[in-house]
Parts: sequence; C-alpha cells; structure tokens
Amino acid sequence: MPGSSTELPDRFRDSPVARLATVRPDGRPHQVPVVFACSETAIYVPIDGKPKSGKRLQRLVNIEHQPAVSLLVDQYADDWNQLWWVRVDGTAQPHEDPATVSAGQQLLRQKYPQYSDVALQPHIIVITTHRVVTWSAG
Repeated sequence: MPGSSTELPDRFRDSPVARLATVRPDGRPHQVPVVFACSETAIYVPIDGKPKSGKRLQRLVNIEHQPAVSLLVDQYADDWNQLWWVRVDGTAQPHEDPATVSAGQQLLRQKYPQYSDVALQPHIIVITTHRVVTWSAG
C-alpha cells in the first residue's frame, strides 16, 4: 500500500543503512549507501574517517550544486509479502556549525557503536524532509 506524508516511520529510523541519491553538476545521478540518524526535525548523514578516495566526496559536490536529495531504505525477503520500502525526499545541506554537528554526531554514536572507534569529521550533512513515500506488500 503506497502512502505519502512528512513523518518518518520507525522502519526508516531503525534501518541501519540507506541509499543517498544526489545529482551531479552534469545532471547524471549519483547514489551511495550511507549510515544516518534522525532527530524530530532532521536526518544526519556523517562524513567520517573511513578510507575515501582522497579527493572531495562527490556527494558534497553534488549537494552544493543541487541540494535536492532522496534517501531510500528497504527490506527484501524471499516471502514477498514482507517487502517494503520508504523513500525520503528532502533538501540537504553540509553543516560545520558546532552545535548542529554535535547534535548529529551524538545521535549517530547512539545508533552506531562503531563510531566509538571511527573518527567523525567536524562537518555533517543535514537533510530536511519534504516528503516521505512508503510502500509495503503486506
């Protein structure tokens, strides 16, 4: 059953990973798996210390060019009655404000114990939700 609102369902909040879709400056799509944490008003996507290509992250370049993004979480099962997905459409913005970064990092550390050993950068991506679309087979 499809549905649309701006409220984040628990199955979205509880998902360990999402796919972040952005648009490159040349118009091509770009999608990467990301971890995230939610507050009542925002979704936080970290920039962490895991190995990267060494250059500026493409998702940050894309967001600065076009801040409209989508996040998708889903569940696949061999029993297709258990299939579901949630897509969040919103506006992303990189933040370096210490209070915003600290709030996001605190939520991320609560959700992902791995961040006790992995460094978080002094900036974070904050997504403001505009639309939530859900679908479930059951």
